[in-house]
Order: sequence, then C-alpha cells, then structure tokens
Amino acid sequence: MPLYEINDRKPVIGEGTWIAPSAQIIGDVRVGNRCYIGFGAIIRGDYGTIIIGDESAIEELCMIHARPMQLVQIGRRVTVGHMVMIHGATIMDNAVIGMHATVSDNAEVGEWAIVAEHALVVNKQRIPAYKIYGGVPAKEIGDVQQKHKDIWDAGKQVYVDLTYQYQQSFRKID
Repeated sequence: MPLYEINDRKPVIGEGTWIAPSAQIIGDVRVGNRCYIGFGAIIRGDYGTIIIGDESAIEELCMIHARPMQLVQIGRRVTVGHMVMIHGATIMDNAVIGMHATVSDNAEVGEWAIVAEHALVVNKQRIPAYKIYGGVPAKEIGDVQQKHKDIWDAGKQVYVDLTYQYQQSFRKID
C-alpha cells in the first residue's frame, strides 16, 4: 500500500477502504471506512492534517494538501472528481467537486453543494449548502434539486461498491 510516514506523522486507513497502488498518502492523513482513493492521487499531510470521511471517493490524479499546522476536512460521502486540487479547504458531507476543479485555502463547500467541472473556488470563499457553483472564479448558478441528489447519491454508491470490487478482484496482469 502506498503509505508514507514523515516526522512521526503517518496515515490511518479505515476498514474496507481501497487505495490504488499508484496513489500516495503521506503523513497525518486519516481516511474513513469504505473510501475509494484513485490512481495517481496524492494526499499529503506532511505538515498539516487531512481527514476524509467514510464512503468518500477521491478519484484519479487528485491533489489534496494541508497548510502547515492546519486541517483539510472532507466529509462523508463526498465525491472529489478526477484531477481536482483541494488545498487547505473544508468540504462538507455529500458535496460534489467536479473534475479538474480547484478549491483553495480556507474555502468551505457546504453540504450537498456541487462545484462544477473546472471551477475555481477562491481563497476564503464559502459555497452554501445545496447550491451549485461554477466558473472562474466560482459563482452561484443554481440550486441542488432532489433529482441532483438522487443522481449523485447513486454515483456515490457506485464508488462504495467499486471499493469492494477492487478489493476482491483487482490484480496486476504480467
């Protein structure tokens, strides 16, 4: 497993979590139960702390980093899309961060909020719960409807199920 300790800071991984062999988890990183950590993801808690809640998906090529002596918190059942960068931010339960988005220092993304693909959530920006934001910089573009929650809840469950499938049948072919 691609886990690394530095200065007595080492990762703690929850039960049933699957981590891709090319991912790197460094330092004080606490990953919840039944999470998916995708290929090429880098989660770096070398001088800050990162906490990822149960059943969250950190998809391929994501970069998550905590500022010195600060906390990055990612809630339960959060979807962090491919190539997302999260730096020094807080992401609440069930939020969705779209592919290639950036969430900057001291920003907060509310519960069930959706940050669109390629969006830029700037330093100290607050994305309210149940809102959809997109653009550079990110601006409100709508409300999260029940249809969005239904679609994303099904998508979140796909990754929870995928963690189990990877644990059972993922094998390198020589």
